[in-house]
Amino acid sequence: MITFMPNRFFVTGTCTEVGKTVVSRALLQSFIKQGKRAVGYKPIAIASHSTEEGARNHDALILQSSSSVAVPYEDINPIIIENHAALTYHDEPMNYARLSAGLNKLGSLADCVIVEGTGGWRFLLNGMRPVSDWVIEEKLPVILVVGIQLGCINHAILTAEAITRDGLKIAGWVANRINPGLAYYAETIAALQQNIPAPLIGELPYLGRPEERDLTGFIDLTQMASVLSPSY
Repeated sequence: MITFMPNRFFVTGTCTEVGKTVVSRALLQSFIKQGKRAVGYKPIAIASHSTEEGARNHDALILQSSSSVAVPYEDINPIIIENHAALTYHDEPMNYARLSAGLNKLGSLADCVIVEGTGGWRFLLNGMRPVSDWVIEEKLPVILVVGIQLGCINHAILTAEAITRDGLKIAGWVANRINPGLAYYAETIAALQQNIPAPLIGELPYLGRPEERDLTGFIDLTQMASVLSPSY
């Protein structure tokens, strides 16, 4: 039996570019609105741009600006890899202890840590180990982001099955409407609700510049009550 730590959640997606960062921002804002000290964590980021302070990843900066706990950028994002191939095919395995140390540090400073994953659930780290191995080690409840597009039902069901087989709890899932022109939106949501063994905790519409918006109106944290401690 896994003992979950309900103040830490891992955000994964059905694949890359489905809105994990936007959903992570929405979750952070929602916990902060409840009076919680919340901070985002992007342990591994892909690609960066140069700033006066050094290399910075766009998604990690969004998590930093969305947090209510002020910490250095390096605490939000300790590892930046410039491209996927350099990460996956490097001979030296990823140092999971470094990822865990960063998580524990943030956990000591905040009531809630939202950990944004890289890619999908089986995203391969160097040494050909999936990032899910680390999530399993940390026993983190998972929040699944489903980008509503063609093929998302299949991807979501397969991802949910993999998470469940790995022995982890799906705390909830969020629908992110990344394709506003997709037909049968309501039917797609209904099919996902019937096939994902977790509550739908939010629906994000197609938005311009969501990283600058208040997204709390699209998330319902009460749906995650089954994995939250009584203090929440």
